[in-house]
Amino acid sequence: MPEQKYNRLGLVLNLVVSAALIISAVLIVLNRQRIIDQITVWQFSSTATLDSLVVRAGMNDNGLFLYHASQPTLDGSQNFNDSCARVENTVSILGCYTNNKIYIYDVTDKELDGIREVTAAHETLHAAYDRLPIADREKINALLEKEYVKLQNDAGYADRMAFYERTEPGERNNELHSVIGTEVDDIDSELEDYYQQYFSDRQKTVTLYEKYNSIFKDLKDRANELASQLDALGKSIAQRTKEYNSDAEVLNNDIIAFNKKANSGDFASQAEFAAARSVLEQRVSALEEMRADINLDIAKHGALLTEYNSNAAESDKLYNSIDSTLAPAPSV
Repeated sequence: MPEQKYNRLGLVLNLVVSAALIISAVLIVLNRQRIIDQITVWQFSSTATLDSLVVRAGMNDNGLFLYHASQPTLDGSQNFNDSCARVENTVSILGCYTNNKIYIYDVTDKELDGIREVTAAHETLHAAYDRLPIADREKINALLEKEYVKLQNDAGYADRMAFYERTEPGERNNELHSVIGTEVDDIDSELEDYYQQYFSDRQKTVTLYEKYNSIFKDLKDRANELASQLDALGKSIAQRTKEYNSDAEVLNNDIIAFNKKANSGDFASQAEFAAARSVLEQRVSALEEMRADINLDIAKHGALLTEYNSNAAESDKLYNSIDSTLAPAPSV
């Protein structure tokens, strides 16, 4: 009897161990990505500078975990371009999430404070989207599309999504997930609650985005305004100059005729002579006023052109600072 009892106990223990192993195997399969991420995080050696980007962007510990799991690098050399392929030369690439890794271009222009932080948060949200279960992703996609309805009439966002459609077919919702999460202030409460998985204060990254984006927007708006003024003023100057030259030619001929008539003594009286001369003097005065007004507008046009060129130079400087193709070659 004791031997039989021992055999039964051994059988039970074997069953328990087998069940535990099966459960462990299932849990490992179900949490495979989390386990891989944890091992990667343990092995990844971050820096204070790297961590400060997502912390300043308002991401929480889970966001920082995904960031570390993506082994982020901050690079201002041509090495960045080897990691982040450029499909079109019309758009600057500030970062990318590829092969489960995050790459951030090291923009150092102080006027664009916050651009690296927003890029870091943007790419971390790609890592988050990549890990969403299919059912959760479908639910989030629906919320993202609903939110985009509010943005689709904005030319900037429409152009962005068209660019992504051309360069990253099938990644529309993935991009919306990062764009809306880092750039859009007032969003649906359910979507806002979702983003709290990754942010302790999402408004921090939105504020940083709005700050540096307003610089580009203001420069563009002013450039368009100046271009419109220059075009209108240039056309006005050209038209009035043509009128001035035509009026001047007619007046000059009339003065020649007046002098010829005066020299020939063809005026019937001194009063007639004085009246004709007065009319010519008034025309000369009016033409001089017209000339002075044109010269004032020419000076104004010059000042506007100077401002336009200055605006363009500032825009070029800022765009060059975020253009990784202009980055210095990697050092030996």
